[in-house]
Amino acid sequence: MSRYLSKSKYTSFRQCPKILWMRTYKPDEEVIGPALQARFESGNEVGDLAMGLFGEFEEVTSYDAAGKLDLSEMLSRTKDCLSRGVENICEASFSWDGNYCAVDILHRQGDGYAVYEVKSSTNSSSEPAEPEELRHYAWDIAYQKYVLTQCGVKVTGVYLVQLDSDYVRGKELDLQGLFLKTDMSELVDEEYPYIPANIVRARKLLEDDQEPSNMISMACRKPYPCSFWRYCSKHIPDPSVFNLYRMPFSKALEYYNAGIITFEDVLSCNLSDKQQLQIAGHLTGNGYIDKKGIKDFLDKNIRYPLYFLDFETMQDVVPQYEGTKPYQQIPFQYSLHWIEKPGGELKHTAFLAESGKDPRRALAEQLCLDIPLNACTTAYNKGFECGRINELAEAFPDLSCHLLNIRDNIVDFLDPFRAGYYYLPEMEGSFSIKKVLPALFPDDPQLDYSNLTGPVHNGGDAMSIFPKIKDMAPEEQLEARQALLEYCHLDTLAMVKIWQKLEEISSGITHVTPSRSCK
Repeated sequence: MSRYLSKSKYTSFRQCPKILWMRTYKPDEEVIGPALQARFESGNEVGDLAMGLFGEFEEVTSYDAAGKLDLSEMLSRTKDCLSRGVENICEASFSWDGNYCAVDILHRQGDGYAVYEVKSSTNSSSEPAEPEELRHYAWDIAYQKYVLTQCGVKVTGVYLVQLDSDYVRGKELDLQGLFLKTDMSELVDEEYPYIPANIVRARKLLEDDQEPSNMISMACRKPYPCSFWRYCSKHIPDPSVFNLYRMPFSKALEYYNAGIITFEDVLSCNLSDKQQLQIAGHLTGNGYIDKKGIKDFLDKNIRYPLYFLDFETMQDVVPQYEGTKPYQQIPFQYSLHWIEKPGGELKHTAFLAESGKDPRRALAEQLCLDIPLNACTTAYNKGFECGRINELAEAFPDLSCHLLNIRDNIVDFLDPFRAGYYYLPEMEGSFSIKKVLPALFPDDPQLDYSNLTGPVHNGGDAMSIFPKIKDMAPEEQLEARQALLEYCHLDTLAMVKIWQKLEEISSGITHVTPSRSCK
């Protein structure tokens, strides 16, 4: 096995040696979920944009005939750039004694060069992160400094480049405002002395095909959730203390290390009411229903006309529209079911913006037309919908009065479940709609998201596909838009069904017939 080491391998080793071993010997066991994949993609987008941070630059990235990075060519191009005194070299590549790194931005500074490591994470110019929160970024920056120093390059500065969470885009994108540069000298100096020994240990690990023992620790979650958790935790029974409702991983780890692992083990521990409810449900197979609590919730909050609202959003890492921030959730779609009076017909409408354009104004205007003032509107986990409405109201002051009125009249159907009024073992300690819905309606194919025929089965799919529609062929656009409409329709239909179930439990209100139409 090759002793070749890169900065990504070094940082994997620093988080947990087994991560490096697994990626070398058992890469098929890695589970790259949507969140991790999104992080990779956003990193590429931000990295490409940051290349112009200091003006003109030369990029040395090169590929061979097979489409793989041509490291030899990149090393050669880097040497050429250095010999010519190029001011800014992007992906500057260096190799020394089996150690390789590519520097995001190598910026000439004084009589040497400064290293700038670009990340797609955010920091705040108004409230900068504490040094401890940035410590893990020093791992690969220090490694880069070490390799460059061994190659004879004088490193005159080390910096972390992140997106400024306080940045608000104007008409044009301002790179200097978008990016926040942090001097990492002190943290890098702390890491630097340990690098030679860490390199030796990492190479030794790479040369040994003997699998390291399972090491369940905080490294499974920090600084990044480990993509090998499923593999390394396969010896832990399911469910376990790690599955308890709102159980901090650090506390669950304490229990685990003390031999308190199963639900039976944890019975004698100091648990919250919700955790006790979860354990009792699992051990007995019985749920819990507080009919009075449900009735009081409905009597206090529900009135007619009654609306059921759900947004779908996209999240631009780099803000695309005036007045938006990095990673801001931009609503592009909503589904709306409503019923005007008890026993009335259930109706539905929807809004889906045009891909490639700022959707906010059109969506806000239509929302104000679709939901009248003072109407009772429901959502599931209303904080999300309320947050998006707040942002729309701030962006469009002429609509703010109506928008904020909608916000102030939103009822959260998460509340009775979060309060413990209704719990089933099938919820597995979660009150998300994706757990509550199949628990309440296990045999209803109409409410099964996996039965959706299009490519959209969850919010992540919706977020991913909408920005791409503008680049699709006309037929594909129609298919994608229909898939988005059907998915979001199901989200609000699910809330209708949950409301009906709660009404039934609290002594019943006549059910209405759902409409399957989307427009």
